[in-house]
Amino acid sequence: MVETVSAVEAPAKAPATAPPSAAYKKWLSLRARDRFMVQAARALLLITFLVLWEVAPRMELVIPMLTSYPTAVWDGFLELLALQNLGWHISVTMMEVVISFTVAMVLGTAIAICLWLSPMLERILDPFLVVGNALPKIALVPIFYIWLGPTGSIYAVAIAVSLFITILMLYTGFNQTDPNKIKLARTLGAGKRQILSKVVLPGNVHTFMATLKANIGLSLVGVIVGEFQASKAGLGYLIVYGSQIFRMDMVMAAIVILSLISVAIYFVVQKAEAWLTR
Repeated sequence: MVETVSAVEAPAKAPATAPPSAAYKKWLSLRARDRFMVQAARALLLITFLVLWEVAPRMELVIPMLTSYPTAVWDGFLELLALQNLGWHISVTMMEVVISFTVAMVLGTAIAICLWLSPMLERILDPFLVVGNALPKIALVPIFYIWLGPTGSIYAVAIAVSLFITILMLYTGFNQTDPNKIKLARTLGAGKRQILSKVVLPGNVHTFMATLKANIGLSLVGVIVGEFQASKAGLGYLIVYGSQIFRMDMVMAAIVILSLISVAIYFVVQKAEAWLTR
């Protein structure tokens, strides 16, 4: 009896883990090599571009005053830092981008949901959405400036640039939801709002993330376009100011900062996508 109890109470041994096979190790090695090749190719392209950009003006293949070169751009960046207001210009642009992006996403999502809930409303608004998306938003900058003033026009342009594409992308994704899942939900007695919250929205996480990636870049473009017209602060203002005084190093430094901001935002959205997918 004692032996039976001890045998029952004894903890079971964990099953031995099989060592990875040679084919699996080879597959991992190929994946690691592919990742290395991609990173190396990216670095090579960047280095080649920077070398050509540095050499061409110095050999007078292009006009240095019009193109500048990387070392001069670094000097322009240090000069902007010496003015002690570069952080202010960056913060102004970032605040405008975040506010415009948030408003466009919230408003665009709400409109896309309304269109999905009401097919009649979609039929009424469809031509207006197509025209609004196709219209060059830069043509609206003077109108927004007259209507809303220098600050409001920046937000209006940025929202207008990203709003229509947000609506169209999300609404298209909602319409492409698996019809079998919707049919099953209806069979179980779900109403349209329940189908939206339980099937359509969860089934379009990747559509939301694709819209975020497109939208954040469009919001940045809209803000810079708006700053070209009216702003007295921001990276767009620095670009216009540098071009007016023929300081291409200052212009290029501001553009490089914009590129770094775009890369940082992209990685943040990519991390958010991985977290939401998981």
